[in-house]
Amino acid sequence: MKYMFLLYGNEAAFGSMTEDQRNQAFGAYMAYNSALQAEGVMVSGDPLQPSFTASRVRAPDGKTEILNGPYADTQEQLGGTYVIDVPDLDAALAWAARCPMSAWGTVEVRPLMVLG
Repeated sequence: MKYMFLLYGNEAAFGSMTEDQRNQAFGAYMAYNSALQAEGVMVSGDPLQPSFTASRVRAPDGKTEILNGPYADTQEQLGGTYVIDVPDLDAALAWAARCPMSAWGTVEVRPLMVLG
């Protein structure tokens, strides 16, 4: 079954890290990616650009509205995603607990809906 991990963290805290701290964080993600790939469960995984680069589109009553930048003022911002393919929720939760973001922020685990 496929699960998506939504990684939420504090962009301001990441921005205030030293270069060594950022390199250590990236190293942790590279090791995590390697573990996912070695087990054959990684479908995809990508970091996102900072939230100020985001655009939100709504079309109430057929009228397009575009909102630029972060819409909500929150302590954590969506920073990336993974999609993994594992046998069950317990396996997905175990992988989420190993994700570096689980130490610094939040990893939301959601099953993907199978259509058709």
